[in-house]
Amino acid sequence: MLRRIFSDSLYFPLCRFVLFSVAAAAAFNGFYQQVHFREKGMPGYNPPAFFESTVDGTASRPYIYRQMIPTIANWLDQAVPGSIKDRLYARQGKFPTAYINAIAASPTAMNKVYFFRYLMVYFLTYLFAFTAVYAMYMLCTELKFSPPAAVFAPVVFILMLPYIQGAHGSCYDFSELTFFALAVFVALKFDWWWVAPIAILAVWNKESFLAFLPTLYPFIRMRKTRVSSLVAVGTLGLVCLPTYLSIHLKFAKNPGGTVWFFLPDQIGQLMHPLSLIKLTQEVYGLPMLSALTIVPAALAIWTIWTAWPHVPVAFKRHAQIAAAINVPLYVLFCVPGELRDLSLLYISLLVVLTINLSKWIVRSEHQTAEESAPRKVSVSA
Repeated sequence: MLRRIFSDSLYFPLCRFVLFSVAAAAAFNGFYQQVHFREKGMPGYNPPAFFESTVDGTASRPYIYRQMIPTIANWLDQAVPGSIKDRLYARQGKFPTAYINAIAASPTAMNKVYFFRYLMVYFLTYLFAFTAVYAMYMLCTELKFSPPAAVFAPVVFILMLPYIQGAHGSCYDFSELTFFALAVFVALKFDWWWVAPIAILAVWNKESFLAFLPTLYPFIRMRKTRVSSLVAVGTLGLVCLPTYLSIHLKFAKNPGGTVWFFLPDQIGQLMHPLSLIKLTQEVYGLPMLSALTIVPAALAIWTIWTAWPHVPVAFKRHAQIAAAINVPLYVLFCVPGELRDLSLLYISLLVVLTINLSKWIVRSEHQTAEESAPRKVSVSA
């Protein structure tokens, strides 16, 4: 009995925890090495939204609207005693505090004014990378996928995220993915009002969740009438409105605007189709074809094509609504090639990945069973 408890109830969850931790760490490191936190003197420096201006509240709009992680970092900076922060700062770059060594190369992290907040953003970003994997796993498990597919599809997805982010990733991308997966999981498993606290936090994190809310309609519709489902989605939007408006009013005088218009840039890129063939980017320290180029795009289309007939009806509707909202927004308001801005389609991509993994696992098991089955040998007289 004791052997069974330790082998089944403890061993496999522990292995899953370790796997998810390592995958999240790899994805976070891939993101961090590409762009850091947009601070001066490091890869990814972004003048409208570098780290110092983000936590100080002076960054340009719309970047300054993504307030959850910077605000939590500021709260922690105020709550933690100065003696603890001084001790951590003094040990920066010295063995064995490896978690502080990791940020020691950043000039901002070496600045005593910003050090502790930088460290908190670093930890929070990794924490959300880790919770994103678990949230996707919970969703895949709720959809009754096989355990191996439910485990490895989130791992594959989180490892792909730095590739999707490219040179434009931000710390709130991982928390955005967490909230998307949690919202769909809760909408599938519970009544719609349980989504409300997730929605409020998600809008605090990034305003894109307001556009994601209509994609929850097919899941709410599974247990409600059409009118009730529409009312539920509308109510969730109203619940999020105070958070959205308070942030916008607070930073109304910051430079920039609510959105930036990039349609001319999108058209300009289409006028140079060769860039869609040879454009490269660095991911995990290696040069690779950009996710926008023809070969990766063809692989993505192939992945969707093979899985689409097996996608549950509610998720087909979810994907269609997400595409109808996200693609026009991407063309109008997003930097060309910034595929992370197609984030409303993340859950759809996760589902098709899981379906393809499930098919592969079933085919492999069937092939293994055939190879291991005893074969009849005829003996002629």
